[in-house]
Amino acid sequence: MASIYSYQQLYTFSKNIFIKIGCTNVNAETAAKVLLSADLRGVDSHGIARLTGYIRLWEVNRIKANPDICIVHETPSTATVDGDKGLGLVVAPAAMQIAIDKAKNAGTGWVSVKNSNHFGIAGIHAMMALEHDMIGIAMTNASALVAPTFSIERLLGTNPIAVAIPAGNEAPFVADFATTTAANGKLEILQRKNAATPEGWVQSKMGEPSTNASEVKNGGALLPLGGDKEHGSHKGYMLGSVVDIFSAILSGANYGPWVPPFPAYVPMPENMPGEGIGHFFGAMRIDAFRPAADFKMHMDKWIQRFSAAKTVAGQPKVIIPGQPETAMEKERMKSGLPLATSVIKELEELGKKFGLSL
Repeated sequence: MASIYSYQQLYTFSKNIFIKIGCTNVNAETAAKVLLSADLRGVDSHGIARLTGYIRLWEVNRIKANPDICIVHETPSTATVDGDKGLGLVVAPAAMQIAIDKAKNAGTGWVSVKNSNHFGIAGIHAMMALEHDMIGIAMTNASALVAPTFSIERLLGTNPIAVAIPAGNEAPFVADFATTTAANGKLEILQRKNAATPEGWVQSKMGEPSTNASEVKNGGALLPLGGDKEHGSHKGYMLGSVVDIFSAILSGANYGPWVPPFPAYVPMPENMPGEGIGHFFGAMRIDAFRPAADFKMHMDKWIQRFSAAKTVAGQPKVIIPGQPETAMEKERMKSGLPLATSVIKELEELGKKFGLSL
């Protein structure tokens, strides 16, 4: 069962929680907005359900409420940013803004980030570029839950990639996807429902195919996009590897099996080679390639043509990346956001700890 809360209710609650741990008003507003963007867009696994997890990280001194986010190396079009152990919900927008500012001057901007934490959904950061007639790119590495093709070792995270592309009259094209067959958050949702996973999502600790949604907790692993070699899992493995390298080896963050885990109770990896979690952001001015109006007119035409594609009998029309999330955002902003009973209970307990009411 789920209960409905308005966006404003949850925004105010989240913002006040972040203020309670010592965030400035501006950083608390940013963190709450980024966090709830996931719920609005239907990515419930990365939204307010994770608020308690962020606070637990702060309680064990793995997150700073007021980080000194700074550029440690740069050129006219690139920068490396040290997030100073800040909330990824705050560090990521700051880094993406640097990429946008550099693109305004140089045509493109590229920023790699170290010493950060989980940054919510990748898409919301890439979408920051849209209002500037730019294409936005965002990616992040994550704690190792994924076994490369043929392996039983967990060496990669779900390592998402997001690309946001503006259009004219049509909604923007926003691709936001994990480089695994399914994100870990989807397993968490199935666990709450006591449901099995589809085939190709997970494997046991011995590398055997499984449909147990708790398999990762039992020592198993998520699988790269594709599920197995016959279905192209080596390609998902390569995509996840690219994200890890761009996000962490470029910046000096931790990579592979050394990326810090999100749950505060999980021990940190030994002999970590870098600092915190890593992200990577890009912004490209459309008019660095062609007039923005021309590009957006043709993006509209592209979207309209793909939307009109003939489909298999009995199947819905072809989906344009970002369209379902745009529709969901409008609906949930109007009708409210559903929260599972277990999430409500966690938030109520969190509120009591800080003297706040959900």
